[in-house]
Amino acid sequence: MSFDSEAYRQASLDAWEAAAPGWVRRQETMRRYAAPVSHELLDALSLQPGERVLELAGGVGETGMLAAELVAPGGSVIISDQAEAMLEGARARALELGLGNVELRVLNAEWIDLPLASVDAVLCRWGYMLMADPAAALGETRRVLASGGRLAFAVWDSVQSNPWALLPAQELIERGLAPAPRESSDPRPGPFALGDSEALRELVAQAGFAEIEIEVLELPRRHSDFEELWETTLDLSHDFHDTVLSQPAERMDEIKASLAERFAPYTAPDGALEIPGRTLVVSAGA
Repeated sequence: MSFDSEAYRQASLDAWEAAAPGWVRRQETMRRYAAPVSHELLDALSLQPGERVLELAGGVGETGMLAAELVAPGGSVIISDQAEAMLEGARARALELGLGNVELRVLNAEWIDLPLASVDAVLCRWGYMLMADPAAALGETRRVLASGGRLAFAVWDSVQSNPWALLPAQELIERGLAPAPRESSDPRPGPFALGDSEALRELVAQAGFAEIEIEVLELPRRHSDFEELWETTLDLSHDFHDTVLSQPAERMDEIKASLAERFAPYTAPDGALEIPGRTLVVSAGA
């Protein structure tokens, strides 16, 4: 079956609008968890006061708000996302922090509504791999970057390197509740669609970027117990949430118990979990 990019874009938008409340609820958890990635991205950009920064697929804006502090005084950050509900969470956080140099805009990264060469730096944490056409998004990123501008973004490594996502997916697939991954030379959008470093480097180069560097960053997920992992997964994974909660109560309990067994190897005697994870951090120059 051919890939319907327009249907995917609409479904993705609807899913992120629906998922926003869970991400707002878990924003402190995600802020702590993703902090190493955010700081790696900002280090790669070497932001200076007075610069203008664009964050794509910013969600509730954790990384963009850190950037806002670095470009003050005189600089500004556009935190963008396709989902207005995600930006509502970002807006509340920006007000809480008293940030006056942050602009929040609904933007689609595949056609960025900004002029040519209008920003000094672009950052994107875990966004490009979810886009229907990441090549188009990277091309648009290159277009809006000024000469000498910088790009830094993160994507997940392979799903095998991220059992926090692999094990819930396997649980649903083996129960017939989710489709098995397709074997294709033309991967569909998804969290791990850009996990091949060499293919990723080529994609970034084809968009017109130079001095491309790809760093591997180990990023384990830690939870106080399986219950916290379960609730966090329900909040942050819209597909998992809807699939599990559509089941009868007895089957939901079976899924939960089975998943707890799958995560047992990562569980300490006190019940705390530390689950391996790995992300790729890319930096490049315009």
